[in-house]
Amino acid sequence: MGAADGGSSSLNPRYHFSNFIVGSANRLAHAASLSVSERPGHAYNPLFLYGGVGLGKTHLMHAIAWEILETVDRVGGKPPVVAYLSAEQFMYRFITSLRAHTAMEFKETLRATDVLLIDDIQFLIGKDNTQEEFFHTFNFLVDAGKQIIVSADKSPAELAGLGDRLRTRLGSGIVADLHATT
Repeated sequence: MGAADGGSSSLNPRYHFSNFIVGSANRLAHAASLSVSERPGHAYNPLFLYGGVGLGKTHLMHAIAWEILETVDRVGGKPPVVAYLSAEQFMYRFITSLRAHTAMEFKETLRATDVLLIDDIQFLIGKDNTQEEFFHTFNFLVDAGKQIIVSADKSPAELAGLGDRLRTRLGSGIVADLHATT
């Protein structure tokens, strides 16, 4: 499940902080992402990144995960369990687990992560059962002090079709906009 083994199998090796271009349109998102990578589960939990296509949301998500994994490599310690999934992958794996009667295994795997990254959460709009499962996973991880990072094309408040409880949770940390410069 992504890098759920503590590795980096689903992370793009090109997406690091060192090659992210910081400008006035993404400075807050970049700073919040750096803070999260330095203190996962403590600084800005959840971190919600939003903006249009091609503005760097996914790049920052991967950069956070890489920085967390590389810090552990440098200083030692137990490698964190990192899982990066698109919302579509989350939905597909959840539905597959229901059909295969392995839903508990799916839940246990996700809830064993230290850092959960879900890209393009807007694709859960209209998928009530999948939203419900994500909501419970979200609560479990935040209560356990684990880091959640989510991206979307709109702010949580603008994601009509996501349940109110989930939108409230998504907006409870820091919400950072990435927008095109004019």
